[in-house]
Amino acid sequence: MPKVPEIKFNNGHTFPMFGLGTWKSKPGEVVQAVKDAIDIGYRHIDCAHLYGNEKEVGEAIKTKISEGVVKREDLYITSKLWCNSHRSDLVEPALKVTLKNLGLDYLDLYLIHWPVDFKAGPDLYPVDANDKFVFGNVDYVDVWKAMEEVNKKGLAKSIGISNFNKRQIERVLEKAAIVPATNQIECHPYLNQNKLIEFCKSKGITVTAYSPLGSPDRPWAKPDDPKLTEDPKIVQIAAKYKKSPAQVILRYQIQRGNITIPKSVNKSRLRENLDIFDFELSADDIAYLDTFDCNGRVCHFVEATGHPNHPFTNDDY
Repeated sequence: MPKVPEIKFNNGHTFPMFGLGTWKSKPGEVVQAVKDAIDIGYRHIDCAHLYGNEKEVGEAIKTKISEGVVKREDLYITSKLWCNSHRSDLVEPALKVTLKNLGLDYLDLYLIHWPVDFKAGPDLYPVDANDKFVFGNVDYVDVWKAMEEVNKKGLAKSIGISNFNKRQIERVLEKAAIVPATNQIECHPYLNQNKLIEFCKSKGITVTAYSPLGSPDRPWAKPDDPKLTEDPKIVQIAAKYKKSPAQVILRYQIQRGNITIPKSVNKSRLRENLDIFDFELSADDIAYLDTFDCNGRVCHFVEATGHPNHPFTNDDY
């Protein structure tokens, strides 16, 4: 079993730099995927209320703990607060729903999923009579204050943010008693996020790279969209190291110091993704991969277009 390096958060807690993403993992597939991942050596599982599969993730965790494969303290479980629960009186209840679904007493990391808020209520994507998305009016700085409270209560050992841009992070830091442990952002060679990563690190905030392989299975992908793992230049680098293109892309993130959470439900792919700790990319190859950036964002969160806090609608990185 490969030894996954750990990263230290600004609060002193450590976290595995490599984990399993569960976005798009369907109920029915995800139980086995998480069981396989834990057997293979994954200890960090990234979840979210929005993904609709936390009960299945929890079932897999419970099975592996009862089998004696792992103890709860061996695992690092992340989840995220969805946009319909941003009101300060809803943050703790939302977290408790996630804990109940996962069958856990605490999370290792809880994130604000987006700086955007929707109308409070049971609907994940509330719409009006004209099918237009209905936004709320909660300031994400106030959401952060509520996140600090669940952290103080021990319901989440660490707290962080996701999809926040530089300006939004600065606003949080102006009022924060607790600095976010991480900012989880889309990050891959076509969207290398160098400026935002540099900014986060300057503030003691780690970066977690989601969709590190470019999310080729995203539901809105078009057949002719470029695929990172098929990029001839990446294929060439992979051949040099006798590794797969995916392994090169994931190794790129690890060497940049980013927590990395690729999703897979395929056992051999899970194993291959984790098998990246026996080689190192040269500094030249890292620099070369950096040149692939083309602002190739694939997760635009179009449902929140028009919201004043949509993070990708201004010049801020």
